[in-house]
Amino acid sequence: MTASNIDREGVASRERGGLLVDWRAVWMAWLIAGTVYLVLDLVVVPAVVGGSFWISVRLVASLLLGNEVLAPPASFHGLALLAAIVTIYGISLLATIVIALVIHRGGLILGILGGALLGLSFHAINYYSLTSFFPQFFALNAPAVAVAHVVFGALAGGLYEWLEADEFEVAQGEHGSP
Repeated sequence: MTASNIDREGVASRERGGLLVDWRAVWMAWLIAGTVYLVLDLVVVPAVVGGSFWISVRLVASLLLGNEVLAPPASFHGLALLAAIVTIYGISLLATIVIALVIHRGGLILGILGGALLGLSFHAINYYSLTSFFPQFFALNAPAVAVAHVVFGALAGGLYEWLEADEFEVAQGEHGSP
């Protein structure tokens, strides 16, 4: 087997369903789904469960800033807001990458349904495992938070599949070209 055959087989096997993730689609899905989740988590969930925007901000910010940021009053705290935004976008980027890797080339319906299921799984991991390390989050274990995770996952998966380019470029020099 020559090196060119190995290269061709490698490209062919990747084209048949290997992991060629469309990173442009990941970035776009992350920005949109992450922003929607940010609004849901910091604005909608507190309104639904009867909490305060600043309590939600401080809870999320405590992942980066520590428990000191949780102290009352639940009022404006610029550093906490920045930390909450960075935390949510960071975690949502990781979640979007996982979703893209799992549902890659599964189609729009699988992207939405698979993403929603993965979003619910992320909720379970967040609120039933990570609360061992961050017990303050158990207070936010409400159905509205689970719904926010499901919406995020469905959006990230659906957007990724919708935006994903199913075109492959042949590397220069392959298939006998110079």
